[in-house]
Amino acid sequence: MAEVRKIDKLVNLAKRRGFIFPAAEIYGGLNSLYDYGPLGVELKNNIKKAWWDAMLSRPDIVGLDSAILTPGIVWEASGHLQSFHDPLVECKKCHHRFRADHLLEAKKAEPGYAKEQPTSIKDINCPDCDGPLTTPRNFNLLMKTSLGVVEEEKEEAYLRGETCQGIYLNFLNIKDTMRLRLPFGIAQVGKAFRNEITTKNFIFRMREFEQMEMQYFITEKIGKKVFAEWQKARFNWYVNFGIKPENLRWREHAKDELAHYAKQAIDIEYRFDFSDKDGFKELEGVHNRGNWDLSRHQEFSQQDFSVKDEHDKKFIPHIIETSGGVDRATLAFLLDAYEEIEGGRTTTTESTKEVETILHLDKRLAPIKIAILPLSKKEPLVDVSKKIFTSLASKYRLQYDETAAIGRRYRRQDEIGTPYCVTVDFESSEDKKVTVRDRDSMRQDRVSIAELNDYFDDKFKN
Repeated sequence: MAEVRKIDKLVNLAKRRGFIFPAAEIYGGLNSLYDYGPLGVELKNNIKKAWWDAMLSRPDIVGLDSAILTPGIVWEASGHLQSFHDPLVECKKCHHRFRADHLLEAKKAEPGYAKEQPTSIKDINCPDCDGPLTTPRNFNLLMKTSLGVVEEEKEEAYLRGETCQGIYLNFLNIKDTMRLRLPFGIAQVGKAFRNEITTKNFIFRMREFEQMEMQYFITEKIGKKVFAEWQKARFNWYVNFGIKPENLRWREHAKDELAHYAKQAIDIEYRFDFSDKDGFKELEGVHNRGNWDLSRHQEFSQQDFSVKDEHDKKFIPHIIETSGGVDRATLAFLLDAYEEIEGGRTTTTESTKEVETILHLDKRLAPIKIAILPLSKKEPLVDVSKKIFTSLASKYRLQYDETAAIGRRYRRQDEIGTPYCVTVDFESSEDKKVTVRDRDSMRQDRVSIAELNDYFDDKFKN
């Protein structure tokens, strides 16, 4: 029997515990669209906040929330209408569609393929039914819509294919209103939309997704220095929030991979372990985009995007970009935190134990920070528990659980990544103390109820 992949176990847990659901599931769903449930939205918001705080903690970076709907001229200026294409092939037998480049990449990862590499997509059959494939044809990824009430007078518009264009459109507004001088950055978290041909691997590749992008505007001469600084900073951010360094790596784009305007591009890759030989896939990109973007918008808008250097000479700023996906980051943090322990961690009984699942999420990212667990549903334990809940609720996202044996409740909290559980027992109403259990070490501290706020302030201060 084939071993169940970690990603498949995680998909099961995500739905079962309220992290992520297939969108419109009661109607059969839509391929590669997902809804974030109560725990998923908390985790995702914590990731976005961690990124936002890291960016906006710098005095030279400001934030933006630009419009999702954009006129077609924006994407003409950016080059997306002309070149934002994927090579599409269709099976002549089952009519399933695939990206030609993905099929070639998959073949190259197969054992023995290096000995007889096909020279083109013509030498590859459909991976689903082994049928013949059509010749590749270009497929634009932008999603088109229309604005207006009267059908004949509707204006053509597009859902943005990337969030950075909104930053470029607002470069002059932000520079002037915030009185900024180079170098400075503009950060944005927001939705983007791509009409992907092939969508798979859960939330790794979707048609509707969220990006965390920062565009840093500079003079050309400091490009290499700034690029290296952001390369290091972005790698360290993932490590700081719990990703194991051995599961991350850099991959520099070869010259034939670079966008025509790009001077340098490096991906942070994570070991997603989907199906490829080494399992690494792109998590975030750091790019030196040159001054192509602002130059194009200057040309199409007839607005002056130039600034002056120390010699009063005009130039168009160059851009260092950091571009990461919120959904991919969420998936990476979940995969890296996921652990299964055969037989469980409890050694107090000799009975047969189930496999225990623990999400070792960084406490800053964990969707639930503290669980309040009364040992009984009866008074006065419930009264004490609810007072503790009220006293902590303004600072932390909590969960109250009084159902099932305490061991099973601990395991439920371990499975969703809750760092601490507060157990209110039969002595609590008399000695005014509770037991606080640590998710990772399983250490239990007896803490005064009056000191709980200070106790958790200390635990969450880092």
